[in-house]
Amino acid sequence: MRDQLQTLLAQLRFHGMAAALDAEIERAEREAAPAVELLQRLLAAEAASRRERSLAYRLDQAHLPWRWTLDSFPFERQPGINKAQINSLAGLDFLRRADNLLLIGPPGTGKTGIAIALLREACLNGYRGRFYNAQTLLDELYASLADRSTARLLKRLSRHQPLVIDEIGYLTLKPEQANAFFRLMDERYNRVSTIITTNLDLPEWYELFQKKSLVDALIDRLQHHCITLRIDGPSLRSPAPPATASNRSSRRAATKSPTDSAP
Repeated sequence: MRDQLQTLLAQLRFHGMAAALDAEIERAEREAAPAVELLQRLLAAEAASRRERSLAYRLDQAHLPWRWTLDSFPFERQPGINKAQINSLAGLDFLRRADNLLLIGPPGTGKTGIAIALLREACLNGYRGRFYNAQTLLDELYASLADRSTARLLKRLSRHQPLVIDEIGYLTLKPEQANAFFRLMDERYNRVSTIITTNLDLPEWYELFQKKSLVDALIDRLQHHCITLRIDGPSLRSPAPPATASNRSSRRAATKSPTDSAP
């Protein structure tokens, strides 16, 4: 009978139930549990398995380049970032409001790390987001013009919640790419959230995109519902400063147990 059940579960692709079947049947026999309790436990195992597979799929499709999380971000080394504000963003209310998030600052200050951590948090909470390097995204948009698949690509990109576009800065741009990028932002406008990291403040985008009317419209849509964080701090790529003698003494004092100072 168990073999028949396993065959049926495999046909139905109930992998969670199949994995839990033997243990739960043995438990039910041992505890004389009613059939309805056994069924509930098997269904709960299946639901948990599907949640895990769905999460793994969302994380894979997000194309996260590094395993940054809010827990691993070195806030203590970046005074230019308000940890409480980032933790508030991790509540993801800005996604529910379809607000954009703009992270502006010099290279190495943690913009990408924050963006990746928030994208991971979104995936953990059931959202289907995507990370793109800005140049890669613009090249993909340009390539779609050749086979006339731009509309299909824009439709797919407009569904990601959120879409992270990393490193808008020193890009190689053709006019067609700038136009396609504006079309993408217009498709997403007021519907889903875009997280952008850049080392250029917004007035510098005019020189980058080389088209004032387009940049006017782009910035207008981007900033309409937008949270802007300007990070002015040290580069996290620089080595951490060595501990001073006073810092070492403070740490030793802080780690002493109460009995260390007892007479």
